[in-house]
Amino acid sequence: YQDGKAVFKHAVIGMVDVSAEILKKNNYKAKDIKLFIPHQANYRIINAVAKKMEFSPDQTIINLNKYGNTTSATIPLAMSEAYQKKMMKKGDPVILTAFGAGFAWGSLLLRWAID
Repeated sequence: YQDGKAVFKHAVIGMVDVSAEILKKNNYKAKDIKLFIPHQANYRIINAVAKKMEFSPDQTIINLNKYGNTTSATIPLAMSEAYQKKMMKKGDPVILTAFGAGFAWGSLLLRWAID
């Protein structure tokens, strides 16, 4: 049994909190970020986090329709797809964020290092 409402609530709150914290610690605003690449669990969670964080649809990578929820591979797949589509260039700030089992979550701010 999975309580979907509780999972949704904790996932959104956790991912927003850690993403906001990492932006603040690095003196960034959402508009400064090239791409927001969240864990591809479901559309509602992705859209809720992006909206609360003020990431535009152009900044937010969603490929759930192609691959579904591939668990730990969702972010690497999304990064690879964004790279292949030339959606980021060397030096661009990118945020990765995820949640998982046990209501754990995390976020990472990186600068894209590949030309």
